[in-house]
Amino acid sequence: ILIIFFFLMIRRPPRSTQSRSSAASDVYKRQEDSLYSEGGWIQWFCSLEDHHFFCEVDEEYIRDNFNLYGLKQKFTHYNEAIDMILSPDCPDDEDLEDDKFLEIYQEATDLYGLIHARFILSPKGLSMMREKYVLGKFGSCPRVLCERQNVIPVGMSEELRTSRVKVYCPKCQDVYIPKKKCADVDGAYFGCSFPHILLQSYQELYPAPPNSVYIPRIYGFKIHTKKGSKFYEEPKNVTEITFYGEEQLKKLKANLLQNQNAGGLEGDLLNENGNSDDEINKALGKKDNIQF
Repeated sequence: ILIIFFFLMIRRPPRSTQSRSSAASDVYKRQEDSLYSEGGWIQWFCSLEDHHFFCEVDEEYIRDNFNLYGLKQKFTHYNEAIDMILSPDCPDDEDLEDDKFLEIYQEATDLYGLIHARFILSPKGLSMMREKYVLGKFGSCPRVLCERQNVIPVGMSEELRTSRVKVYCPKCQDVYIPKKKCADVDGAYFGCSFPHILLQSYQELYPAPPNSVYIPRIYGFKIHTKKGSKFYEEPKNVTEITFYGEEQLKKLKANLLQNQNAGGLEGDLLNENGNSDDEINKALGKKDNIQF
């Protein structure tokens, strides 16, 4: 009898792959539902892909009208956008297919971004962003000699739809395009001063100055008039840029048109709206359609 029982146990067919798949799907769905149900709109927004630069702004900070001074006139659906930001519920698939909802959502995104730029300059906001910086959440400098120094998000303009977010390296003190370009993250969501205020507030975060410099050589010989050569001269009349002013924007847009005419629209100078030549020419001198 034991032999027969053992034989039957061996021959018993396994549970169907479909059942296991269904069970795994149910578990995943419960995890997903739990993730979206535990927090409101702010937590959902900050958890979206490429939104890892953001921190979660306190609702109390948003409810304080003093912190929102000057923002109302920038938005058509200001009250609806505030209500959406403070909503305890997350958008569902039906919401994301509704045109009216998406219109308000875009304003809520920009409004939250401008509030975020103010919040991260507050003591609590600085503390939260310091933790993200120390953990390397913002990425590392692409410059080889900076040896993967952590970077800090920075904007090149305080105005919306002028420039995407960039990253600042405190070691080489230069600005770069993030590894993930964060196409829908505006530089105004962080502002031009944030990395420098963060480093001034936590001076222990300043890295040691670089102790090596790259020298171009050909077969071991330094190149005449290039860096490292005794005939090298520092460039004169260098333009100092902390943010994009009107003159820089005009030059960048002129370069954009030149590249577009040459068929070379690439990188950070892409016109995200896919405008035609006539539309781009109409946009020249305006900030609404082109982001750098």
